[in-house]
Order: sequence, then structure tokens, then C-alpha cells
Amino acid sequence: MNAVSLSLVLAGVLLNAAAQLLLKAGTNRIGEFAFSVENIVPIGLKVASSPFVFGGLACYAVSVVVWIMALSRVPVSIAYPMLSIGYIVNAAAAWFLFGESITAQKLAGIGFIVVGVWLVARS
Repeated sequence: MNAVSLSLVLAGVLLNAAAQLLLKAGTNRIGEFAFSVENIVPIGLKVASSPFVFGGLACYAVSVVVWIMALSRVPVSIAYPMLSIGYIVNAAAAWFLFGESITAQKLAGIGFIVVGVWLVARS
């Protein structure tokens, strides 16, 4: 995989991770909710007017374009497992930004992901 291909794959992964983090920030500001007939309009308006949710959706849109460019250069059997890097990014960012815990079990899982992505990338 050359530098451009790797950059596209990593950009797609990071945009996807950023989208998740922005959506989480948006829902944190909105608060816990359940969709029901009674609250679909008020909650829908809150979600639709959240700049964080909008930013997350924009990151998703850009990530799709970047991902299509990456897939035009990299076999899907190599590119798709690289999405797992997003788990690592999100776990670290969620700890830093939202105070979510990183337990020993999570660290072990992240270790398995790192080894798996490394093995796939080497092929």
C-alpha cells in the first residue's frame, strides 16, 4: 500500500471516528431520550438543530467520498479491517473527551485489534 492509499484509508477511518464522537457530543447535550409518537417532533427538532449532530453527519458524508477513493486503490480485504483502527481512536477520545473508562478488558481488546490490523496490513 503506497502513501496515498494509506492516507485515504486512515482519513476515512478518522472521519468516521470523528463522526461518532460528534454524534455522541450532540446526544450528550440533548440528553437521554426515546422516540415515541409524542416526542418525535420535539426530539427530532433538537437532533436536527444540533451543530454537533450536523458536524457528525457531515463527517460521515465526507468519509464516504474518501472511502470510495480508498477502495479504488486498495483491496477491500485490506481496507475494511483498517476500520477497526476507529475503535482505538474512539476509545481514547471517549476517555479524554467524555470521561469514559478504559478498563483492562477494553485494553486487551484494543491490543487484539492492533495485532489484527498489523497482520492484515502486512499481507
